[in-house]
Amino acid sequence: MDEPRSPFLALLRNRIDLERIPFTERGSRLMLLRNSEGFAIRLAERWLKRDLEPGAYRVRPAMVDGLGLTDGDGNSLAVEATTYPHCVVGRTSVGEFVITFFDSETLLVSLPAARCGVRFRAHLDQLQTDRRGGVLRLTGEIRRNLAYTTNAAIVGHEAGNGGANRQQVQLLLDATGGGRALLINITPRLGFNRWVPSAADALKSAEDRWHAWFAAAPSVADALRAQYYYAWWTMRAGLISSRYFITREVMTPSKLHYVGSWQWDNFFHALAYRYVEPRLAQDQLRILLDHQRDDGMIPDAVHDEGTVTHLTYPVEADVTKPPLIAWAAWKLYEQDHDREFLDEIYQPLVRSNTWWFEKNDLDRNGLCEYQHPFSSGLDDSPLWDGGMPVEAPDLNTYLCLQQEALARIAGVLGESQDAALWAKRADGTARRMIRKMWNPAMGLFQARRNGKPIEVRTPFGLFPLLTGRMPAEIVRRLAAHLTDEQEFWPRFPVPTVAANDPAFDAETMWRGPTWINVNYLLIEGLQRSGLAEIARELRQRTLELVCRSPDLYEYYHPLTGERPAKAASTFGWTASLFIDLAIQASRESLHGD
Repeated sequence: MDEPRSPFLALLRNRIDLERIPFTERGSRLMLLRNSEGFAIRLAERWLKRDLEPGAYRVRPAMVDGLGLTDGDGNSLAVEATTYPHCVVGRTSVGEFVITFFDSETLLVSLPAARCGVRFRAHLDQLQTDRRGGVLRLTGEIRRNLAYTTNAAIVGHEAGNGGANRQQVQLLLDATGGGRALLINITPRLGFNRWVPSAADALKSAEDRWHAWFAAAPSVADALRAQYYYAWWTMRAGLISSRYFITREVMTPSKLHYVGSWQWDNFFHALAYRYVEPRLAQDQLRILLDHQRDDGMIPDAVHDEGTVTHLTYPVEADVTKPPLIAWAAWKLYEQDHDREFLDEIYQPLVRSNTWWFEKNDLDRNGLCEYQHPFSSGLDDSPLWDGGMPVEAPDLNTYLCLQQEALARIAGVLGESQDAALWAKRADGTARRMIRKMWNPAMGLFQARRNGKPIEVRTPFGLFPLLTGRMPAEIVRRLAAHLTDEQEFWPRFPVPTVAANDPAFDAETMWRGPTWINVNYLLIEGLQRSGLAEIARELRQRTLELVCRSPDLYEYYHPLTGERPAKAASTFGWTASLFIDLAIQASRESLHGD
């Protein structure tokens, strides 16, 4: 196959490694990977009813494995794989096999003009062959179906039960006339796609789709381009189609590691989509409001099979995520000026804000508490080690931002009384934080449990910078902590626990690693607090950190910049926020600001 015509696709040659980074497509639940036996196809689905454990999909056997390419006698071929966003090219001694997506449920394998073959195993319990291939099914409460179909001449076809609900298939094909292909369609539906298209047309269509996606993105500085377009690949490849409770096309945090829609991930994901598809950006918020509870609470997460609104571990409580939805909605409006969207969501946002203050201000002092550690998004933070509830400066900063955004939204909608009310409430929240959470001896805001301050030092004690309402002396002291190399300013800032705090652990999520969303929020806080130079430096360090690695990770080691062992790959909000920061930096450089 010739090099792609699209410069974007050529730029991303072999960025998809097929080990930690799967070959996949927008809206698809299929992920193509490689292993010692050849290729495998995994599904981005939870199947909690079958697996019983919420995270079991991470270790569930592939739907299809042992997917190997053979010569005309069935002998395994060595495969040299080259990847692009739109296809995987497998070079063998009999020619090239090219794999692409025909649609979100169908892989197309373009066959070399030769006698060749394909073999695979499928974790399904029924098999029926026919003159063009066969159909396999998984029966029971969870149903999945697979059809394999070819327009090449079948000269050998062995298929049967391989034990343990596995079916084995071996196809020998005569594709010497050229232009032949094999379709693999995996679907929960009763109907199959068994119409084999022109392989050349399918490949061109896939290339055109990806090129159009990249071409729509704003341009950035040359030094950022390679990682920038890989981030855009992540933002398209990570989308899953609507199904059951997934009411809209939505970005997963990581198709391999986190299958579903998490609330604050969606807010951050929307920030990238606003540059290329405003409706897609809005839908990242709409899907959450589709499942808003009657009392106003927005679910922690939405999965195919339901929503997460209450958990019994590590404590029993309702669970949500930080209230940043109005903040995100306003950022979308600043880009697309879609007043109708603000009108659509204003009342649900008001109901969400009401829920926070009515249900989570337990001591009625005007500041809210987290009642479940997962509601913070900072699941493993040492802030929760002593138990819940915790009155936290980050939560009340978000609520200040939310009320500020509601004031702006109400102003656009002509609700002048509401706008004045929300602005007053935002100011009041900021004043209460200073009065009740500011520790002048430490020079930090402190979370409190049962009225007593929690001594661990985290960057969330700096988050009131985001309000833009802090007095100059408080801003100065917070900035001094942030830029202290012994605390929050190591080589790759900002660690999620101060580097010199006894609780610091650079390998464990939220107990020390650097997260790009924390940096993003602090950059905005520095900008809003008049600290533009520090904001630029933190942004530059953040961009450099993300550009150091071939992939985009969930979090990073703050001292080395490496990927901690348990950090997820192809991580959505790292991609999205890197995109936004890269656009900010490039536009600032272009305009000489």
